[in-house]
Amino acid sequence: MSSLQPTFSSKSSSNFNELQWVIQIRKTLEEELEDESEIPVSIFNVPKTLLATDPESYTPQLVAIGPYHYWRPELYEMERYKVAAAKRTQKQLQTLKFQHLVDQLTRFEPRIRACYHKYLEFNGETLGWMMAIDASFFLEILQVYAVQEGKTLTRVSSRMAHLVDYAGRKSAHHTILRDFVMLENQIPLFVLRKVLEFQFPTLECADDMLLSMLMGLCKELSPFKMKDEDLPKIQVSSCCHLLDFLYQLVAPKLEAGPSEITEEEDSKGTPHKEKSSANSNYVKQFLDEILISGPVKVIFKLPWTILSNLPGFAILKQPLESLFSSEDKEAVKPEDEKSSNGISKPPLIEEITIPSVSDLSKSGVKFLPVSSISSISFDAKTCSFYLPSTSLDGNTEVILRNLVAYEASTASGPLVFTRYTELMNGIIDTEEDAKLLREKGIILNRLKSDEEVANLYNGMSKSIRLTKVPLMDKAIEDANKYYNGRWKVKLRRFMKTYVFGSWPILALFAAILLLLLMTLQAFCSVYTCSRIFNISTTT
Repeated sequence: MSSLQPTFSSKSSSNFNELQWVIQIRKTLEEELEDESEIPVSIFNVPKTLLATDPESYTPQLVAIGPYHYWRPELYEMERYKVAAAKRTQKQLQTLKFQHLVDQLTRFEPRIRACYHKYLEFNGETLGWMMAIDASFFLEILQVYAVQEGKTLTRVSSRMAHLVDYAGRKSAHHTILRDFVMLENQIPLFVLRKVLEFQFPTLECADDMLLSMLMGLCKELSPFKMKDEDLPKIQVSSCCHLLDFLYQLVAPKLEAGPSEITEEEDSKGTPHKEKSSANSNYVKQFLDEILISGPVKVIFKLPWTILSNLPGFAILKQPLESLFSSEDKEAVKPEDEKSSNGISKPPLIEEITIPSVSDLSKSGVKFLPVSSISSISFDAKTCSFYLPSTSLDGNTEVILRNLVAYEASTASGPLVFTRYTELMNGIIDTEEDAKLLREKGIILNRLKSDEEVANLYNGMSKSIRLTKVPLMDKAIEDANKYYNGRWKVKLRRFMKTYVFGSWPILALFAAILLLLLMTLQAFCSVYTCSRIFNISTTT
């Protein structure tokens, strides 16, 4: 970790208590947790490769939630507000005391520890108090969004009034939200459910209230402004923490394997359709086989082969081939993406290359907004590129970076959200690109300038690993194929490579020609060139 992130483990390393460590290990081994295998680790340390790019986007600046940053001195001043929230929770418990809530959470100590990737070096009672106090503070902030969702809760306490408000105008409010979505600053969601369970008659009522809170908060945090009917149905019990809830809300679940199997089974189950399709395309297939047959290829290529071997035409062979055959090479490229054994390989870095928004727009591509990542596509017939409408503000970069870090830490399949950020990084290079997307309604810019938008996406170029996401890879492939097939693009590349890129050779030829002309002029000044070359000067 960087110097900006002094954690509890780094603080206690100099005062390591061997006896306490042995007691904790013995207790852990003696405890029986029947469903331990069903509790995946969900709260991770940010991968170092991502942390090095922008430490402040992953480090809480105002409030620590959970054990990772709890003992940082600069965050401990928020403890007074946490204790105030705990007192407020105690009043809502009515006949029960806050100690009873702590005791209940202490019973879940093994389950809480199982959620964290890093070993927690303190006893169960300390962990129980930490979870109870942090959960009280967390719910105090979340109740603002329950009011926005139409749920009635008590008003924000006067002690918290200068930190949060229902309109979200406080600067501290936005800083707290930034800290809430950081990967290392999460608290298990079942802890919040347990605290609310003491305040509501049934667990279902508690889950309904927590869902309203989380949904209201994530609607504000989400960079994609989706309509209510487009929001996925999420069960609170299936989410690990706030960041996981937000990730499930914005990142589509792709299951490429089963869909391919189903498609193959469907084709086997409808032989009459396959037969009719084959009959209707028989003439087309016959002509294709004739045109691409060996003898026909030889006949068409023979004149070009003879001309290209002549001394005068040999120098033009490579430029002309690159000009007329680039589209064919692009068409062959997708077929080579699979290895000889049919396994799809991860993409190379070159394969995520895509023209910028400005270049695509100049070649006739239209950009149209859609509601979510799952709707990203490129329509070659209408020359339309569909991208999700994104709202950018001061917290967006932190949200995007931590979603990428969480996906990289927990996802075993395609990194869908990471691939989206790579796509946006690829098409936005300059301020002009951001301006074009803003004018098309794809980017709702609440930052200071379009330049900040370009810097935001260009700064997120670092990723953990490259992955294949069929949904977006097809859009990238189709956009590249359309762009590379345009004659305007081919001619510009030809001029850049073989004309402007060869200016030293052209300058040398011009210098030689000028030298020859000067020599000829000097020769003619001494000797009479008209008499030597039999040129008549009389009119």
